[in-house]
Amino acid sequence: MIPQISSLAWYTTVVPLMVVLSITAVKDAIDDVKRHQNDNQVNSRSVLVLMDGRIVTDKWMNVQVGDIIKLENNQVVTADILLLSSSEPYSLTYIETAELDGETNLKVKQAISVTSEMEDNLKLLSAFDGEVRCESPNNRLDRFTGILIYKGKNYILDHDRLILRGCIIRNTDWCYGLVIFTGPDTKLMQNSGKSTFKRTHIDHLMNVLVLWIGILPFLPQQ
Repeated sequence: MIPQISSLAWYTTVVPLMVVLSITAVKDAIDDVKRHQNDNQVNSRSVLVLMDGRIVTDKWMNVQVGDIIKLENNQVVTADILLLSSSEPYSLTYIETAELDGETNLKVKQAISVTSEMEDNLKLLSAFDGEVRCESPNNRLDRFTGILIYKGKNYILDHDRLILRGCIIRNTDWCYGLVIFTGPDTKLMQNSGKSTFKRTHIDHLMNVLVLWIGILPFLPQQ
């Protein structure tokens, strides 16, 4: 404030400004804390993983590419997986994809015959040594291309063999899947990129004015 012009003390402007900025900072900090809490809650969910010939319970955050996991009815899918076998005839698995595309009608996935024969035999599943070669991580929910190299033969893979993270298993007692993508490489996370906050020219101008209002009271006065 300029004493020769204004009859108001400098703190009548600075104090309200600091209050507004403090409230904004606290709000942003609370949002960040809640976001981290939600991430920790998701990463701490339980999942059944095949290890050393037996099923053990582990956390989502510990699941790695190449793991074989067991999913049960009404369970959220941990990662993008290649369906190996299921409890249903013809190794069909029914899934709900509402979190991915908003659709509530069930979709059907089917394992290829060469892996469906393993069913829930832990010995056969543990001995599975197939190699998957596929596309790089991307956000295309309706497309997947790759091949499974198993027992000296190549098997074509498409999105009908893949169950994506965020899907929910429905009407299927159990199914086994080979983890293809985890964490930020999953198609769900590829579609949830950082959102950019758009500002107008007025917003930029107001930011500059507020900055100068905060600086001017502290400038030396003549």
